[in-house]
Amino acid sequence: MPQQNEVLENTVLAEKVNRYRIFAPEIASHRKAGQFVIIRMDENGERIPLTIADGDAKTGVLTLVVQSVGKSTARMTRLKPGERLLDVVGPLGSPTHIDRFGTVVVIGGGIGIAPAHPIAQALRAAGNKVISILGARTKSLLIMEEDMRRVSDEVVVCTDDGSYGKHGLVTDVLKELIAAQGKPDLVFAIGPVIMMKFVVKLTKEQQIPTLVSLNPIMVDGTGMCGGCRVSVGGETKFACVEGPEFDGLKVDFEELMKRQAFYREQEREAMERFEHECQIGLRV
Repeated sequence: MPQQNEVLENTVLAEKVNRYRIFAPEIASHRKAGQFVIIRMDENGERIPLTIADGDAKTGVLTLVVQSVGKSTARMTRLKPGERLLDVVGPLGSPTHIDRFGTVVVIGGGIGIAPAHPIAQALRAAGNKVISILGARTKSLLIMEEDMRRVSDEVVVCTDDGSYGKHGLVTDVLKELIAAQGKPDLVFAIGPVIMMKFVVKLTKEQQIPTLVSLNPIMVDGTGMCGGCRVSVGGETKFACVEGPEFDGLKVDFEELMKRQAFYREQEREAMERFEHECQIGLRV
């Protein structure tokens, strides 16, 4: 029997993207689409918010798909099966509102495909027609295509460089879908902020309701620190407790992009120190 928070699997899905399967039965049995966890690797570890990609109530296994972008997520890539995380706290955040909307387009860009998966899964189970658009810079960076095909009625893949699927951006594919099939009843967009910004620009013009999942800087996950604040419809919202999903037509994406870059220099310095310590053998 695995121990609580034990890492059962650490698999590379793409460059700097790993899938972790973790034994966390309470979270796996209670999680809902759109929710996330906060983990710590050890006593001195950073608190890392990670959206839940899947969860199996029967086996107690929680699936996280993580992109290595800084020191803490780079450390995670070294985890081996049998090792344990100190903390796995969740499920956190407000679950996705699942209803029978009709035709729903779920757009996942890059690592955003992982959190799009449980949303597409839940929407289809509720009786919606789910069309998923998966975008990546190039074929080697595309993740979870088969997973998304299992939970979607239709999947369209596009790459920026044309190395796989359609050549172009997710917004190009969305325009084609609207022209061919008419406007969907709802759009979900999850991925880089700049991608979500331009999806919303298009859907606002077309007057299509659109939800986006935001991942601002987050610390405690309870709404106490205020680090994850975002502006939605001119009001301040806390993504950790009132999100992570918001009405995309009301999000101030310019402010969000500025806030995302607040600690970029400190993150770069921490990553350089970590890589140097790895090179000289101070870390294993």
